[in-house]
Amino acid sequence: MKILLSIKPEYASRIFEGVKRFEYRRVIPARAEVRHVVVYASRPVGRVIGEFEIGGVLSGTPVDVWRRTQSQAGISRHEFFEYFRNARTAHAIQVMNEVCYEVPLGLAERFRVSAPQSFRYLDE
Repeated sequence: MKILLSIKPEYASRIFEGVKRFEYRRVIPARAEVRHVVVYASRPVGRVIGEFEIGGVLSGTPVDVWRRTQSQAGISRHEFFEYFRNARTAHAIQVMNEVCYEVPLGLAERFRVSAPQSFRYLDE
């Protein structure tokens, strides 16, 4: 199963450059069968630019998750802790086998959905 994940363009680019090996989230999908992420680069890009396999998910306190992932975070310590400010739990989705599309896709034409606030399950 796949999910469509909205990611800021600068962070999405880092994923496909191989710099950002973890995508951080406050909330993750409840369905265990989710194995792939389709990446929607939010505005101003506003397109689906690629996808990746989920290598695993690390969860814990923000301090613990940062300690375990910081060498492959692709973001600064400040950005990480700003995102998780006042959060008790942090999740890190491990990025594997990323594929950047040669031609970005439109949501309406390809997936017939609108941009998700966080994520959306996709039908296969």
